[in-house]
Amino acid sequence: MKKHSQRAQRVGDQIQRELADLLRLHLKDPRIGMVTITAVEVTPDLSHAKIFFTHLAGVEHSKTAVEALQHTAGYLRTELSHRLQLYSVPQLHFVYDDSTESGLKISRLIDAAIADDRKHPTS
Repeated sequence: MKKHSQRAQRVGDQIQRELADLLRLHLKDPRIGMVTITAVEVTPDLSHAKIFFTHLAGVEHSKTAVEALQHTAGYLRTELSHRLQLYSVPQLHFVYDDSTESGLKISRLIDAAIADDRKHPTS
């Protein structure tokens, strides 16, 4: 059995586009703030979708944003049902994507190691 079917990938891409639009234009919850949908993984049977997002305020406000997004998941799912031509819309599960912060941290560590190497040249 395939791990990721083409149909699940296409549905995930469409959900990502529609959710970005819904979050930008229709949600007014201040707990959510400025979020960016980074990826959507849909199960092969299209019953569940894991939505990865980043938050402008960073990881400090991620828990609040996850709770607020889960609270609005029913509304978002209803809106998606009007926009997508699917028999049933997947259940939405929101996950904070910390890959950006992790990448920045690794980049800073590499920069620090390079700077340290320049201070102590080998003979």
